[in-house]
Amino acid sequence: MVTDGHNHTKLFSVDAGQSIDELIDQAKKAGFKRIGITEHYEIDFPDDGLNWMFDLNDYTEAFNEWKKKAEPDIELLKGIEFGYQTHVAEEIDKTASSTPLDVVLLSVHLFNGEDFYVHRDCYKLPKKELHTQYMAKMAEMCEKCNNFDVAAHYDYINRYTDNLNNFVLYEDCPKEFDRFFEALITKEKALEINTKSIQKHRERGFTRDLPDPAILNRYKEMGGKYITLGSDSHFPGTFAVCFSDAIEYLKSLGIKETVYFKDHKPYFEAL
Repeated sequence: MVTDGHNHTKLFSVDAGQSIDELIDQAKKAGFKRIGITEHYEIDFPDDGLNWMFDLNDYTEAFNEWKKKAEPDIELLKGIEFGYQTHVAEEIDKTASSTPLDVVLLSVHLFNGEDFYVHRDCYKLPKKELHTQYMAKMAEMCEKCNNFDVAAHYDYINRYTDNLNNFVLYEDCPKEFDRFFEALITKEKALEINTKSIQKHRERGFTRDLPDPAILNRYKEMGGKYITLGSDSHFPGTFAVCFSDAIEYLKSLGIKETVYFKDHKPYFEAL
């Protein structure tokens, strides 16, 4: 069984609605032996009335208790998901290096400084322009930051669009994808396949749901070796969503293994 490396709990991620007990119970029932806890940590997030940061010492203390509770059935990996903005890159690296963690995820949750979950004006842009700007920011994120392990959900930008044809394709912005991949590969970081994206595409009736094969084929062609799977679970019933389909899809593209990170070291798991 592979590792689900991207999960949240309501104790530290303000947009989550599941407890650690519920998450562990889901993992046990699904036969998983290892999961990553990657709580949201957004530095200087635009004010929306929510606190997207937490006390890192409190997290360490709570996680140590969670780990004892989960053992020996489940191994918990301690992680954080940082939200990237250009001006906080240095602080992300500083925080990541000063905190004991197994895995660090980097994500882009904003478009031109706005949360597109709330502000949907970005979807007025033509699809290629929207995806080009977003992937340029993903590439910048991986170039400017060093103390991370995984670039999460490259396709997050299309999660809230009303245009169900707005699927992220390699052909939309090949230069930006190549720049993104070059940074990942040079720094030996991992590309995440976020299965919540698959779930959302299916729920909303997108014209397609699985990742564009051209994206994964180009990543491999450029020398990419590290692929992680994460369900981005926030609520009960969403742990490891669409994992079986994602695994079969990766295998159909000739991908034979994924990785998880422990103490920032990659470990391969056969699919």
